[in-house]
Amino acid sequence: MQNQHPSLEEHGSLAYVYLISIIAAIGGILFGYDTAVIAGAIGFLKTHFALDAVREGWAVGAVLVGCVFGASFAGMLSDRFGRKMILIFSALLFILSAIGSAVPRTLSEFVAARFIGGLGVGAASMLSPLYIAEISPASIRGRLVSLNQFAIISGILLAYIADWLLVGIGPTNWRWMFASETLPAVIFLFFLIPVPESPRWMIKQGKDHEALATLTRIGGKRHAEQEMREIKETIALETGSLSQLFQPGLRIALLIGVALAILQQVTGINTVLYYAPRIFEHAGYAQLDSLLMAVIVGVVNLLFTIVALWLIDKLGRKALLLIGSAGMGLFFFLSGCAFHFELYEGPWILIFILLYVGSFAMSMGPVVWVVMSEIFPTRIRGRAMSIATVFLWISCFLVSLTFPILVDHISDSFTFWLYASMCVVTFFFVLLIVPETKGKTLEEIEKGWLT
Repeated sequence: MQNQHPSLEEHGSLAYVYLISIIAAIGGILFGYDTAVIAGAIGFLKTHFALDAVREGWAVGAVLVGCVFGASFAGMLSDRFGRKMILIFSALLFILSAIGSAVPRTLSEFVAARFIGGLGVGAASMLSPLYIAEISPASIRGRLVSLNQFAIISGILLAYIADWLLVGIGPTNWRWMFASETLPAVIFLFFLIPVPESPRWMIKQGKDHEALATLTRIGGKRHAEQEMREIKETIALETGSLSQLFQPGLRIALLIGVALAILQQVTGINTVLYYAPRIFEHAGYAQLDSLLMAVIVGVVNLLFTIVALWLIDKLGRKALLLIGSAGMGLFFFLSGCAFHFELYEGPWILIFILLYVGSFAMSMGPVVWVVMSEIFPTRIRGRAMSIATVFLWISCFLVSLTFPILVDHISDSFTFWLYASMCVVTFFFVLLIVPETKGKTLEEIEKGWLT
């Protein structure tokens, strides 16, 4: 049997690595779909439940509160039960939420269903990129982890398209928008069953034989044996205690992970992704046209994420973050100017928003998840990434909750300028503090913090 597939044993299978990475990244599709489907539904929810600006923010933000709790517990649970098992559980939560969000009789029932979906999003948001990072060879890890962001953006685009297609079916359109998530959630659950557990997690559990088999299939026998040695050496140096993150070398890793998570959100991307139709209605577009503009936003987001997939292992993480944050700041500043001077007749608001989204999609979108999945020690990577992801979702919730309030009570222009200023902060944080991790194994990155 050992000689049946000699090339596979010697060289591994890139196709296999891509396949299991794509399956894990379906969690990203559900992440994007679940959080963005509200964009087309919120106008109808406002009418159905008679929402004011504060309750509108809560209707949008309920899923994000769930994300905070999902991310909080997913890391600890995945360190104990495995990455795969908790991803399967998140798929079940997505299915339950999709059905519950489609049939609520009251706002409270809707919020509860969205909260359940948020638990799934929170878990998948940290575990999908973490799992992909742990099964990927260093040479293509950035590209593979970026597949998760590509999947998130694909999910957002699919949600926008579903909203646009379903808007004309009548008063129950918003119910069908949420129900449509059931299909990708069932697909995710079905395909997760045969994927292998993370080799690094299996080694921590003493399952060396299973880990070696998976590593061999991924990169070949020589790669597998070297990876096994490096992983075991690294694990031997770790205490497994979360307090390890506060050791002198690793405090900066925690700071970088948490800060990037917060900055990804407070630079304003989800004001566009969750409220795109509302923004374009404020700019003078009709409701149906606004939903179509949201689809265009999703397409641009997807195309520039593909650019990031191509560049991340060539230019590196830091260069993309610098280029992207500079572009985001510029185009959100110009968006604020367009609203301030009421440039509603021309295409300027649409152009500036699309350029902002493109800048985000090639930088802060995929790269933050890549860096977060790389910089923490193996034994506590799940819990450490949970901490960073919790801060990400808290920031996302606060931005989503306050955006309609800021727009209604202050102005569109001030709101965009506020987020533009955070892009400037991001640029200098990356320039001065964030290290480059391109081309390094996870064990090399970890040893860099410990020495």
